Amino acid sequence: MLRVEGGLPIKKLAEQAVIPTMSNTSDAGYDLYSIEDRDIGPHQRALIKTGIAMAIPDGFVGLIWPRSGLSVKHGVDVFAGVVDAGYRGEVGVCLFNSSELRLEIKQGDRIAQILFQPVSHFQLIESEDLSFTKRGDGGFGSTGK
Repeated sequence: MLRVEGGLPIKKLAEQAVIPTMSNTSDAGYDLYSIEDRDIGPHQRALIKTGIAMAIPDGFVGLIWPRSGLSVKHGVDVFAGVVDAGYRGEVGVCLFNSSELRLEIKQGDRIAQILFQPVSHFQLIESEDLSFTKRGDGGFGSTGK
């Protein structure tokens, strides 16, 4: 596991906020918690507050992903899940309810997970030609599988 020297600073912005947790030391993501009670109607989305801010170090990004249990049991997905290193505001989670049923979110519920990953930066250069690959420009479904 890649470790950031000294840890990653987390600031509580609300008394009821919960510092992200990992259930197991081998987990990839840290659970994010709601600080509010919210209902999300069928096929609707809502921005859920976590009450935390963080200082992600340069060279890393926080990627917010769905929790598998919420996805499988309730059809919940996460939209817009990038937390850049320079951002110091509240981390919000945009949840989408893909089911036909109303979804109840309660304060203290685990609503998503955040993974911290290194980021590579490239100088982007315009080019008339790209290198050859076997796949070429074959897109969605091009492998026939």
